[in-house]
Amino acid sequence: MSHETIYRSLFIQARGALKKELLQHLRHTWAMRRGRSHTQKTATHGRIKDTVSIRERPASVEDRAVPGHWEGDLIIGSHNSQIATLVERQTRYVMLVRVPSKDTKTVINALIKHAHKFTPRARGSRELYKSLTWDRGKEMADHQRFSLDTDIKVYFCDPRSPWQRGSNENTNGLLRQYFPKGMDLSNIHQNRLNAVARQLNERPRKTLDFRTPAERFNQCVASTG
Repeated sequence: MSHETIYRSLFIQARGALKKELLQHLRHTWAMRRGRSHTQKTATHGRIKDTVSIRERPASVEDRAVPGHWEGDLIIGSHNSQIATLVERQTRYVMLVRVPSKDTKTVINALIKHAHKFTPRARGSRELYKSLTWDRGKEMADHQRFSLDTDIKVYFCDPRSPWQRGSNENTNGLLRQYFPKGMDLSNIHQNRLNAVARQLNERPRKTLDFRTPAERFNQCVASTG
């Protein structure tokens, strides 16, 4: 019996929603069962100029053959607060970035600052941050400035297709254990974000043969050094 069959049975018995006593046992704490293509984005979401489609990503990115290709998004809190989440596709390594505001200038500045810390101009270091795949949120409207400043390519998912950056979507669900919906994220220090990312990166993953993202990522760092 597959996990999908179990989930369908539970949700159908509860008329599409899980009973409250069962929610505490779920890692994502989602009360409603949603399809793969479900999205809460509006009709105006995704109107960004000069985007490069995810369909133009090299095959080596799609099949996770090489490290250095990341997926990103914002998780939103109350009072217009947010955190940028980044996940490396091959190793599932997570990084969190404090973002004071959702406007594109602030988001791009934060991502550029983070990229410069992560990819110093040292031999081999760029191999670990070569591309970034993002949703079509307006916060990435100034994506060309990010690419010019960092030499990192940006690809965009198709409209209403968050599953195309599945590693990031899954991570964002896990992060809601630490940062529940409705929580004010504006006062969370970067040190706290680093600590949460460390916990996720030290968690063994079945998809990594029960090794941790930190182990896999550190191997990549060593091989490029």
